[in-house]
Amino acid sequence: MRALPLQGLRVIEFTHMVMGPAAGAVLADLGAEVIKVEPIGGDATRNLKGSGAGYFPMYNRGKKSICLDIKSPLGLASARRLVATQDVLIENFRPGTLDRLGLDYTSLSRENPRLIYCSEKGFLEGPYQHRTALDEVAQMMSGLAYMTGPPGRPLRAGSSVIDVAGGMFAVIAILAALLERQTGGRGQKLTSALFETSVYLVGQHMAQKAVTGQAAQPMPVRVSAWAIYDVFTTSDHEQVFLGVVSDGLWQKFCEVFELKALAEDPRYKTNNQRVQARPELLPQVSAVLARYSRADLLAKLEHTGLPFAPIGKPEELFEDPHLLASGGLAPVVLPGGGATLLPTLPIEMGDRRSGSSTLLARPGEHTFEVLEGAGFSRAEVEALATGGVIG
Repeated sequence: MRALPLQGLRVIEFTHMVMGPAAGAVLADLGAEVIKVEPIGGDATRNLKGSGAGYFPMYNRGKKSICLDIKSPLGLASARRLVATQDVLIENFRPGTLDRLGLDYTSLSRENPRLIYCSEKGFLEGPYQHRTALDEVAQMMSGLAYMTGPPGRPLRAGSSVIDVAGGMFAVIAILAALLERQTGGRGQKLTSALFETSVYLVGQHMAQKAVTGQAAQPMPVRVSAWAIYDVFTTSDHEQVFLGVVSDGLWQKFCEVFELKALAEDPRYKTNNQRVQARPELLPQVSAVLARYSRADLLAKLEHTGLPFAPIGKPEELFEDPHLLASGGLAPVVLPGGGATLLPTLPIEMGDRRSGSSTLLARPGEHTFEVLEGAGFSRAEVEALATGGVIG
């Protein structure tokens, strides 16, 4: 089996929650050795409830765990010594947190000039950089929440989309810095941020205003680019999304559902005509689709080339036949010993998927192994353990 592309890359994380761990998770899935530094007893993210209960298992698989008290002099000295052996450092604590401990880029790069130091923050440099941001804060500020909910009811997206996307932009920057390091020999400091990530994602709506002169309307009340681009109710009261996004697909739609009169009606010949006629056309299409059960409608659409989707729920994905057949889910053993399936990195490289590791480390599971691998003697490690500096 071929080696993964980042095999041999050494990454150390001082992270919590989602944004920082997501960047490390991608690098781990691509083959990097990722060491997660946790406080004694483990990262508090491990114990989140409710909607946060899935953060840790999803974004920390495939990493080694070391528990280290970096607020103690011995723990801090050990952290600096460990960082000196790494290629990449990722951190996503509040601005200045690691700097005050002496784990800032300037200090660490003196000992390890090849270090690529990636900070993930709420904001890039500017008037807002002192603020604390969360995924939801970024969505609210950037207009993403405004665009997602109906007018007057801003609504965040249904997952930590900005945290994860911010982590992905961090990975892009890290890979670019690794290429630069091959020629220049030195690392550098990188920063990605929640607010700017969210702004990038709404850039299409900013461009729409620039092009048309009209501000983009929230998605629930937008004027769609296509007349048939909606969620339809079936005879068994389920829902299916269907999009008809070209004139050729309009003809295909009419053929599949035996709608000769609509196909030949000159008022509906082009997409722009259909958009104009949407108030009268959409009820006709809805009535046709409502004759079918969900299962029958999906079967009828399967090989038509028309964009369609059942309205799914996350819990249904555990049994999705495509994900199960394609390697889109990987087994993971949860902290309590239970087994589950979670999504793998959503890319193919050549003829393979970059699979996720089944490993979800216990707090401090690799402390001795990591420190000894970084050159600490067994006696030094045992002394740190005795002193309560590691766990």
